[in-house]
Parts: sequence; C-alpha cells; structure tokens
Amino acid sequence: MKIGDNYPGFNISAKGLSIQRQKMNVIAENIANADTIRTENGQPYKRKFLTVEQKPDIFDFPGNISGQTIKLAVTDDAHISNPAALIDQTRGDKTNLQAEEQTDQSKGEIVYMPDSPYADEKGYVEMSNVDIITEMVEMIAASRSYEANLTALNSSKQMAKDSLEI
Repeated sequence: MKIGDNYPGFNISAKGLSIQRQKMNVIAENIANADTIRTENGQPYKRKFLTVEQKPDIFDFPGNISGQTIKLAVTDDAHISNPAALIDQTRGDKTNLQAEEQTDQSKGEIVYMPDSPYADEKGYVEMSNVDIITEMVEMIAASRSYEANLTALNSSKQMAKDSLEI
C-alpha cells in the first residue's frame, strides 16, 4: 500500500502495518490448526511463520544518488555551508521489504493414541508442532508492533497537518 511520495513516513508506517497484519493472519491460522492431526497431504499440520527481509538494493547509497544533484536556493552563501548535504537525494522506495511465509518442518509431539485411525503400528500419533503459548506471545508482539506503526502513522499525519497550518 503506497500512500504518497511527499510523505515517506506514511509509506513506512503503512508497510509496517501491512506486515504485522500478515503476521497476525499466519498466527491465527496456526492457532486454528493447532489440533489438526492430518491435513490433505496426510501429514500433521506444520506451524507457519513469516520472515521479513529488506531487499539488498536499498543500501546501495552510491547507486541511489549517482548522477543526481539537487540545488538548494539560498539568499546568502554564508547561511548554509553545504546545502547539498541537507537534502534527501534518495527519493526511491524506502519500504523495500519482502515478507515470505515459511513452514516449520520440526516434528510435533508423539502421543500414544491406539484408538486413533492415524496411529502407527505401535499406537503412536504425531501431533501438530504448533505451541499455543508461543503463538500467543507472537500475537502479542505483532499486536504491539501494529500499534506502534499506527502511532507513527498518526504522528506523521499530525505533522503533515500542522505543517499545512503554518
């Protein structure tokens, strides 16, 4: 979700909100399937998690400013010694993040359930590897991160509004 080029704080906060929403969706799916012994592929449900990485080209500072010069008009050269240093010359996308859903391949708990149709020849069934306590902790962290991004977005919005009132 891109809001506008003039206020990069909006885009950064919006990207953060979007990623935290994706995390909450993955956590909700994990909690809903915590007791699923068999899925359509015949295996117990495996916990999913979201990894977030920044694409490597965002820190290519020399590549971002190559050939770009922005002139700052000043009334007297003595006021600002190096006006080019004050201007953000990297006008590219600063929300260069990618989120990828992955599956935890660790084994779940092995439970003795001889009456289950999914039990092996010894009567044991592999359960899902989802731990509800871990998921709840992850949910609280994602919720707090969402609130922090919302607060940052509201602060950016208030600063933009106040700057228009000057």
